[in-house]
Amino acid sequence: MTEQVPELTFTAFVFSLMHTTAVHLGDAADPHTGEVVQPNLDAAQHMIDILGILEEKTKGNLSVEERQLLEQGLYELRVRFVEVKKDGGPRIIVP
Repeated sequence: MTEQVPELTFTAFVFSLMHTTAVHLGDAADPHTGEVVQPNLDAAQHMIDILGILEEKTKGNLSVEERQLLEQGLYELRVRFVEVKKDGGPRIIVP
């Protein structure tokens, strides 16, 4: 039996990048291992930078919903990055 792969949309792509960032921040389980790892701030910063570049390069080309998702998600990840950098620990576990 083959696994059904969901349609790749801009929203799904952004959610994927955001989830990867959450894994690096120690807030979500790694989808491959199911384990939550210690925060990797260098990797989290790299993912946040990628999302920032995506936001910059897609300005004026997104739907309102896509733009809001990217802006809000990026804001929340940046705030969370600062929290983890300051406190050093995970907050929420997302399966």
